Amino acid sequence: MRKIYLDYAATTPVDPAVIRVMAPYLSQKFGNPGSLHSFGQEAIAAVDAAREIIAKSIGRPAAAGFREIIFTGSATEANNLVLRGAVKGFRVSGLGFSRNAKKKPYLNFSTLTPRVIISAIEHGSVRETVRDLEKEGVEVVEVPVNREGLVDVQKLRAALNERTVLVSVMYANNEIGVIQPIAEIANSIGEFRKEIKRREKGGESPFPLFHTDAVQAFQFLECNADTLGVDFMTLSAHKIYGPKGVGALYMGNRVWGLGFSKNGKKSTLYPNPYTLPIITGGNQEFGMRSGTENVPAIVGFAEAVRVAMRMRTQEFLRIEKMRSSFWGMLRKIYPKAEVNGSMPGHAIGESSRVLPHILNVYFPGYASEELLIKLNMCGVAVSSGPACTSRASKTSPAILALGYSGARARQSIRFSIGKYTTFGEVKTAGARIHKIFRGV
Repeated sequence: MRKIYLDYAATTPVDPAVIRVMAPYLSQKFGNPGSLHSFGQEAIAAVDAAREIIAKSIGRPAAAGFREIIFTGSATEANNLVLRGAVKGFRVSGLGFSRNAKKKPYLNFSTLTPRVIISAIEHGSVRETVRDLEKEGVEVVEVPVNREGLVDVQKLRAALNERTVLVSVMYANNEIGVIQPIAEIANSIGEFRKEIKRREKGGESPFPLFHTDAVQAFQFLECNADTLGVDFMTLSAHKIYGPKGVGALYMGNRVWGLGFSKNGKKSTLYPNPYTLPIITGGNQEFGMRSGTENVPAIVGFAEAVRVAMRMRTQEFLRIEKMRSSFWGMLRKIYPKAEVNGSMPGHAIGESSRVLPHILNVYFPGYASEELLIKLNMCGVAVSSGPACTSRASKTSPAILALGYSGARARQSIRFSIGKYTTFGEVKTAGARIHKIFRGV
C-alpha cells in the first residue's frame, strides 16, 4: 500500500535541488565562517550570498537588506528573539518622550511595565513565549478573532498604548490557513505612533514594533517587508522544502537604527537597544545570534527560497484546485463535515483569506485521535494540528479561539497538501477515507 503524505503544514520533504547545493558544504566546503583562512572565507561567502537571496525575496535589495537577515536555528528561535529581545530592549533603553529636547525624558521605558499584543491564534512559539514573559512582569494582551479566524483590527488598535513594546500577528495561520490583513494592522500601528508624536509635541518613540510570523505564508504569498509594513518577519526553511534546523528573522532598519562612527563622518548600521540578543557568546550574525552558522542548511534555505519564488503562483493555483476537489469528496463521504475557519472561492491577492494548502475539517462524532490512527493504518498521514501540539495531545488553541467547543476541536483533522501531492493521491486518499466511514 502506497503511503500518502497530507501533512505538509507540519514539514516538507527536501527538494532535490536543495540537496544538491547543500552537498558540497557537508564535505569539501566545511570551513567555519568565522575563520580567516580560505576555508572560512569560502563558508562566509556562501552565508552572505544566502543572506542576500533571502533579503531580495522579501523586497529588500542586497545593499539595504544585507544586515537585516539574521539566521537562527529555527523559526521558534527567531520568534523568541523578537519577543524576548524587544522586551529586553524596552527595559534597558531608557528612551522616552520629551517636549523639550534639552530636558530628560519624562517617560522612561525602563520604569514601565512592558505590554505585548498578540492574536488569539498565534503559533505556540509565540503564545507560550509571551506566557513565560508574563511571569517576568510583562503584560500580555490577546486580541480575539472572528469565526473565520480574522483578527479584530479595531480591538487591536484600542489595545495600543505608550507601554506597548511589540505587536505580533502571524501572516497566515498554520492550523486553519487564515490570512491576516498585515498591511492594515501595520497602518494602524503607524497611525498610533504618529498620534503619540503629535500628542507629545515632537517626541517620538520606536515602539510599538511590529512582527509577523510568515512561516506558512512565504511559499504562497507576496512577503514584501515594506509593503506589509513590518519591523520583523520570521521565515523557516523546512516549511518550503528546505532543511530542518534553520530559520531566519528579518529585522528592519527601524529596529537596527542608524549610528555614526567615532569620527562622526562615516555612517554605519549598528544594533540599537530596541532589540537585544537572547543567545550571546561568539558575536555571530551581527551580534544578534551567537553560535557557529549552519552553513549547509543556510545554503539550502536560500535555494529553497529561490525555488519557492519561482513556483509561487502556479503552485497556489494548482494546490487550491486540488484542495477544493478534496473537500468536495469529503462532503460526499460525510455530509456532516464542516470546515474550521473559512474556505471561500478566491484568487491570489487582497481577496485571499485562506492559504491554498490547508483544510481543517470537523468530523462530528469522530474523535480526531481515532481518525488519525485509522488514517495512518490505511496509509494516509495527516494531523490534528501543529506537530508540537499533536504530540502532546493538546486541544487546538486556534479552533477554540474561533469560538468553538473543546469537543469540536477534539473531532477535527488538518489536511495539508504540498507540491509533491498529485490529484491521483488526493483521489486515493478520498477512497480510503470513504472506507473508514463505511466501517470497511
